[in-house]
Amino acid sequence: MSQQRTPTTPTRRRGAALENAITDAAWEVLVEQGYNGFTFETIAARAGTSKPVLYRRWPQREDLLLATLARNWRPLNIPNTGGLRQDALTLLRTVNAERARTLILLRIQLADYFRETGTTFNHLRSHLRPADQTPPFARLVDRAVERGELADIRRSERVVNLPFDLVRHDMLMSMDAVPDETIVEIVDAVWLPLLGLSPHSTQTRR
Repeated sequence: MSQQRTPTTPTRRRGAALENAITDAAWEVLVEQGYNGFTFETIAARAGTSKPVLYRRWPQREDLLLATLARNWRPLNIPNTGGLRQDALTLLRTVNAERARTLILLRIQLADYFRETGTTFNHLRSHLRPADQTPPFARLVDRAVERGELADIRRSERVVNLPFDLVRHDMLMSMDAVPDETIVEIVDAVWLPLLGLSPHSTQTRR
């Protein structure tokens, strides 16, 4: 007669359930111990599995790191409010609320990773963002062109992405989220004038 499984009997995890448990454990280790503590031994123990299970899925530590970051780097929802100014404010506020802690954490906890691999945050971001995905602010500008808010002319990548770059800079300098008045200033006093617009010329106001 077979033994009946009780509620406390461990269930063997497979497939996505196992991989999710491992990357959850890996994220906890990264947050707590940084890249130096991000070892297969530590992560396997945290996940309640063995090192060979990890090696079969991710032969190198960097492979597991990228899988862990990808699971915790969720795509941003791109707003479509009907006006460029409000789109930009909404997107930056979302970045501020959802990404500030992660961006700061990655800069601190991955310092040894960047030093060891000779890479930068830009290299890492290229792995996390699909190659065919248009950057968020470029999508906002494209929509503004389609609506007739902006002229259909060539704009530099630096100008288009400036709001995010400035917000990220302030996050890393202060090690905190950015005040909302700073977000409004970046859009109204810096970005829109560079695009040839005023805050009052856009269709949707704050």
